[in-house]
Amino acid sequence: MMRHDGAPLRVLYIGGTGTISASCVRLSVASGMSVAVLNRGHNSAARPKPDGVTWLTGDVTDDASLLAALGDQRFDAVVNFLSYDADDVHRMVRIFGSRTKQYVHISSGSIYAKPVQQSPISESTPIAPNAVLEYATAKWRAELALQRARTEEGFPVTIVRPSHTYDDANPPVPGGWTVLDRIARGVEIPVHGDGTSLWTLTHAEDFAQGLVGLLGNPRTIGEVFNITGEDVYTWDQIYTILAEALGVEAHLVHVASELFPVVAPDWFWSGEVLGDIGHSGVFDTTKIRRFVPGFAPRLTFHRTARRMVQWRADHPETTAADEATDAVLDRIVDAYHAARDVFADRAPARVGV
Repeated sequence: MMRHDGAPLRVLYIGGTGTISASCVRLSVASGMSVAVLNRGHNSAARPKPDGVTWLTGDVTDDASLLAALGDQRFDAVVNFLSYDADDVHRMVRIFGSRTKQYVHISSGSIYAKPVQQSPISESTPIAPNAVLEYATAKWRAELALQRARTEEGFPVTIVRPSHTYDDANPPVPGGWTVLDRIARGVEIPVHGDGTSLWTLTHAEDFAQGLVGLLGNPRTIGEVFNITGEDVYTWDQIYTILAEALGVEAHLVHVASELFPVVAPDWFWSGEVLGDIGHSGVFDTTKIRRFVPGFAPRLTFHRTARRMVQWRADHPETTAADEATDAVLDRIVDAYHAARDVFADRAPARVGV
């Protein structure tokens, strides 16, 4: 992709090696952009570095380190996958306000108000703080700060809201590879609610189509975009598809969402269950398709589940079960059975007719 003067579009990714960002970096390089990636240099072996990237080493949380890594460079677009809260935003506005024509902030679909009042969720659906999920609240605060910077300082921000985005090395289920190990062993899996809430899954390669298509487009400044696929499943279907890819049967138990933070308050996913994935999440992608006509997600979960199972076979050193996560899932399953037994004991005896 070229600038108006014929030179390649200069793009800086902050992060660049994670579940979502690695695919975006690869597609940007394939699209002919001049790509730089800035991080602390702790790059995951699961996602090899693509050729043709300039690697900058610096700590984005430390101004001196960040500025030393950047030097006097300027970019047509900066994509920040690591910005988390309003404090981050204030620093990024100060540092990049004069260094880029477009600053792409990766927000989150979790900031939409819960419970969801309309479906599908569009960019005009209300956003709000989340009482049980601090991550979502921090992202909400960050967006408000960016909108103020846009209004008051002309900061050239484009906001992107992904939802549950995964890749072959990161299964989209609470507990990750530990859950696949449990399914393969025939161990029970706790599923929140009754397993029928709807959830959108987006492979990172599909997400990258939308994000990379926004780069360098001045019409995107000040705009907000949902970037998700249209691959929608119930949670029971998600687990069942994984089991089918493994060639086994899934043994699911349905646990009230409210029980997760009670039984496992120290588990990251407990807040996610109650504050986000416990609600249906189906998204309207009309806007991103209008701005990026070529956006056409192609990877269904049925297909990528088989790819994940193959990845697990090929990378046993990084896909083994985590003992601590396994213990948490056991605790939740045990609490379910204990509660069921209590209510079974209290149930009135049936009287024959």
